[in-house]
Amino acid sequence: MATDAEALPAGGEKKQNEALVITASSLGTVFEWYDFYLYGLLATALSHHFFAGVNETTGFILALMAFAAGFAVRPFGALVFGRVGDIVGRKNTFLVTMAIMGLSTFAVGFLPGYDTIGIAAPIILMILRLLQGLAIGGEYGGAAVYIAEHAPPGKRGFYTSFIQTTAMLGLILASSFVVGLRTFMDAETFNEWGWRLPFIFSILLLGVTMWIRLQLEESPVFQRMKAAGATSKAPLKEAFGEWRNLKIVLIALFGAVAGQAVIGFAAHLYPLFYLERVAKVDGATANFLVATALLLIIPSFVFFGWLSDRIGRKPIMMTACVIAIFVYFPAYKALVAAANPAMAAAVERAPVRVIAHGGECSFQFDPIGKNTFDRTSCDIAKSYLAKNGVNYANVEAPAGTTASVRIGERTIAVPDPAGLDAAARRAAVAAFGAAAKAGLDAAGYPDKADPAEVNKLKVIGILCIFGILATMVYGPLAALLVELFPARIRYSSLSLPYHIGNGWIGGFMPTIGFAMVAATGNIYQGLWYAVVIAAVTAVVGILFLPETYKRDIEA
Repeated sequence: MATDAEALPAGGEKKQNEALVITASSLGTVFEWYDFYLYGLLATALSHHFFAGVNETTGFILALMAFAAGFAVRPFGALVFGRVGDIVGRKNTFLVTMAIMGLSTFAVGFLPGYDTIGIAAPIILMILRLLQGLAIGGEYGGAAVYIAEHAPPGKRGFYTSFIQTTAMLGLILASSFVVGLRTFMDAETFNEWGWRLPFIFSILLLGVTMWIRLQLEESPVFQRMKAAGATSKAPLKEAFGEWRNLKIVLIALFGAVAGQAVIGFAAHLYPLFYLERVAKVDGATANFLVATALLLIIPSFVFFGWLSDRIGRKPIMMTACVIAIFVYFPAYKALVAAANPAMAAAVERAPVRVIAHGGECSFQFDPIGKNTFDRTSCDIAKSYLAKNGVNYANVEAPAGTTASVRIGERTIAVPDPAGLDAAARRAAVAAFGAAAKAGLDAAGYPDKADPAEVNKLKVIGILCIFGILATMVYGPLAALLVELFPARIRYSSLSLPYHIGNGWIGGFMPTIGFAMVAATGNIYQGLWYAVVIAAVTAVVGILFLPETYKRDIEA
């Protein structure tokens, strides 16, 4: 750093304290991920208040879609703000992105629900999510580039790894806030208005973050480029319109970021939803378990960032992708057994099967809320099981067969709704629900996990395994992306693959995963999404991703 500053002509950029650079950039990441994690942590409350016009299963998936909507537009934000960052500068760009994101989050705390303003509620919520997603599209790239361009040679992995640690701190802060509120508030009060407080509190985080970032100077690499007239006049065209650069963007996406995204989401958000929706652990306990595991693995981000400065970025990241392929299915099964042993035992002892003709079964997801899933016997059966998070297998039956549900050796007939009027259909569905509930109770299927039976140490241990894999891909990632691209188009070039990976591939993992579970009845089906993408990244990365840790990033 001293050498960089002293090498400049008089009037060059001011030398900055390295700790301030890391803290200011990383605090933005804390705030950024605090905002995004709140949507995941409060998906059930958001579903209740903003998607009350649809059935429960669809409402939860729609809440996840609102969560994912912010991720969907992140690549567009990467293009907009990446271009600005390469032309105008790193510092001012991520000041703007932080302000947009923070104010959008704050506004959610005061947004009226569906019961007050009807369909306008989810529409406004979606708009706020889209604004956040656009802003975050420029945030990560700015922080990664800013820190790396201040880091001494041989320490870029170590310095930039702090960005990832603070992402986890954002989750821990959000989790702690939500758990604290749920602990000191009764459930009714929290669900009525207490869930709004974490969004309102974010205005304080925004103020602190903006104040600290205003103390920063522009990055020395950008200042030197600007002084020399070497900045790009058309960074998007140069980054994505020239094959020599576009090729590296594609390799970065499929050979690094895609795997990092699914491994990261399989370590924090997906387990949280999984514990609540599948293992039926109460929300406060699930939040506590995930936050505790993430707190324990935080030093690993820095360790793997430091290690990547010595042995390279690629071997660490590819090793994590390969391990994930073989670990996820057995580890998630172990997670269910540890979190809800009664459920795991019931699934083994008395598996549930839906016997029906596949052509009469609907996909158990209705984005407009018009399908009550009561038009066929198969739909009645699957709707009940999906709503209650029951793992089941499908057994094909001849066309025209009225569906039945087999719980172990017990068979429960499903009513055929054909020819029934609306009132009779509702009565038939209710009667089936009561019979299915009695059958599940008799087979030992619990309505929720018994808090006394949750093996917290084992759950945390399994979550730590997921977390260590995430730190192996996250720790070296920022340095790798910075080193892959030339300085004049760096902000644009690294932001797009990062946000396509984390915005589209990773951000939709919870939504797609739970839609796959709802459609098939197999509570582990959604894991295929992560396994396949990790495998693709391992192959592409091993074959095509260059090693970068000794590169000069001034060029």
